[in-house]
Amino acid sequence: MNKRTSVIDLFSREEIALLTQKSDLMGALAVGFTWAVIGLTFAGVAFSWSYLDIAGKLLVSILALIILAGRQLALGILTHDAAHGSLFKTKWMNDTLVDWLCARPVWNNLHNYRPYHLKHHAKTSTPDDPDLPLVAGLPTTKASLIRKFSRDIFGITGLKFVAGRFLMDMGFIEWTVTNEIKRIPQHGRSLLDYPVRFIKNSGAAIIMNTILFSVLWASGHPELYGLWLLAYVTPFPLFIRVRSMAEHADREESTDVLKNTRTTKAGFVARALVAPINVNFHIEHHLMASVPYFRLPKMYQMLRERNYVLEAPGYLEVLNKLSNKPKETQSSPQ
Repeated sequence: MNKRTSVIDLFSREEIALLTQKSDLMGALAVGFTWAVIGLTFAGVAFSWSYLDIAGKLLVSILALIILAGRQLALGILTHDAAHGSLFKTKWMNDTLVDWLCARPVWNNLHNYRPYHLKHHAKTSTPDDPDLPLVAGLPTTKASLIRKFSRDIFGITGLKFVAGRFLMDMGFIEWTVTNEIKRIPQHGRSLLDYPVRFIKNSGAAIIMNTILFSVLWASGHPELYGLWLLAYVTPFPLFIRVRSMAEHADREESTDVLKNTRTTKAGFVARALVAPINVNFHIEHHLMASVPYFRLPKMYQMLRERNYVLEAPGYLEVLNKLSNKPKETQSSPQ
C-alpha cells in the first residue's frame, strides 16, 4: 500500500479554508438548473410533437431520453455532494431539501446512500470498497465493453436495477448501488412487514414521482412521464457505467488518492451526460470531499500548477484504454 497523500502537504491552511467554503446560492443554482433543463426538455418535446411526423417524434424522443438521463445522473451527483455536506452551507438543505428534490425523484435515499458512500471513500479501490463491483473486470476487450453498453442501452441493466430497488426497499437484500447482492435473513418477518417496509423506504420516491406525473398531467401531457421512466432504465445506467469507469477503473489498489482515483477532462457533451456538477474532478473530490463542486476546477488547476497531478485524459481516451485488453488474455466475466 502507498502512503496516503495528506491535503496539508499540498495546500496551505488558508487555501484549504478558501477551497472548502460552501454556498447556499451555488447549491440552489445547481439544483435549480438541473430541474430547469428537465422542465425545458419536457416542454420542448410537447411543443415539437405537435408539428412533427412519426419519424421526427421518434428522433426528438430519443434526444429527450438522452438529456433526461443526463439530468437524472445530475440529480444523483447532487445527492452525492449533499451526502458529503458540501452542496449547501445549511445542513437542512443538504439533508432534507436534497433528499426530496434530488434523491427521491430517481429512487435514491440520501440517508442510506451517505454511510454507504463514505465507506467507499474510506476503502477506495481496496477489496472492501463497496463500489468495486462497478469497475470489476476492467480493462476488458472492446467486444466485452460493447456487450456491457448494449445491455445498458436496451434496458437490461436498468430493469435489473429496478428489480434490485424493489428487493432492497422490501428488505430482502442490503442497500447498494452496485449489482452485488447480499441477502438479508428473513426469519421472523410477517407478510405484512414487506409492504410496510416498502412504503417506508419508497414512499418519498413515490410521492415525488407522483408530483412529477401530476405536473405533466396538468400541462396536458401525462404521456411525457413515460420518457422519464424510459430514460431511467436505458441511457441512465449507461451514463452511470461510463462515469464509474472514468473515476476508478484500472487504478492502483492504494490508500493514495493520487493513485486510486482518476480525474477526467470533460467537454460540453460529457458534462451534460456523464460528468455533471464537476464530478469528473474526482481526484480533487477524494483528496478533500468537503470542497463544493464549483471550487473543484480551481483545485485541479492548483494541483496541476504544482505538478502534483498529470493533465487529465478525456473520456474517449479513458474508454479506449479500458477496452484494449487482447481477446486471448480475457479472463473476466462478460
